Amino acid sequence: MSEIKTNQISSLTGSNSDITLDPDGTGDLIVASGNVGIGTSSPGGSLEVYKAGTSEVLIGTDNGGTAQLSLYENNDGTKEGLLKYDGTNNRIHLATSGAPNALVIPRDSGDLLHFTTVAEGVGYTLQYNGGAPRSFFNKSYSGTGTAIYFMHNGGVVGSITYSNTATAYLTSSDHRLKENVADMTGAIDRVKALAPKRFNFIADADTTVDGFLAHEAQAVVPEAVTGTHNEVDEDGNAVMQGIDQSKLVPLLTGALQEAIAKIETLETKVAALEAGE
Repeated sequence: MSEIKTNQISSLTGSNSDITLDPDGTGDLIVASGNVGIGTSSPGGSLEVYKAGTSEVLIGTDNGGTAQLSLYENNDGTKEGLLKYDGTNNRIHLATSGAPNALVIPRDSGDLLHFTTVAEGVGYTLQYNGGAPRSFFNKSYSGTGTAIYFMHNGGVVGSITYSNTATAYLTSSDHRLKENVADMTGAIDRVKALAPKRFNFIADADTTVDGFLAHEAQAVVPEAVTGTHNEVDEDGNAVMQGIDQSKLVPLLTGALQEAIAKIETLETKVAALEAGE
């Protein structure tokens, strides 16, 4: 048995010989059945800390050092996960062994960085730099600004902007990004090939809407539709197609211009006939 000293260290009664550290008679620390309890006599986990009001666990370091909580399995030395404060760069990391910058919070800005440690601008609350697709979520403020940037290979390919009264959803369209530019022809014939429908979604049987079947629109304006007709995943589950109906606007504009030109030609002919009478 352990040596017993009153109000210091004592061995509890029973066959498991649990140990209590109790200098002031309040049950400060107990080692019971392999669990450690601080402020509780019956720890429910490997370590449980309890204190009425505010309970706090501190992990400290010197100036510029690192304070870190590491998680591992199988005692093989591999740190599978960690939560650390990087005192050199003044930021907090939530990481795994395969993603050291899974979540980074700079101390002074409070921004949220995902798979990056560098904020590419001022005032971003969330920035994602995981591989090719990237997005930046801007802090909200009064006036005109950009709420979200979408980036690919270092360039902005889209954004959501706002003012005090409106929101705009933008995709890249600068002429310097394009080549082989030509005027549209045959737009009326392509519009005639579109097959607008009236329908309801299965999940909302009481609401009838206007729209298109994705695979039918895909045959006319492929860039407006994502996915493959009747696609399924490896488990046989349906992979649903989607449509961006705004991508139909250029075709509809081209068809309207062709129709206007036909109307104006007919009006000129009618005017000439009427003048001849």
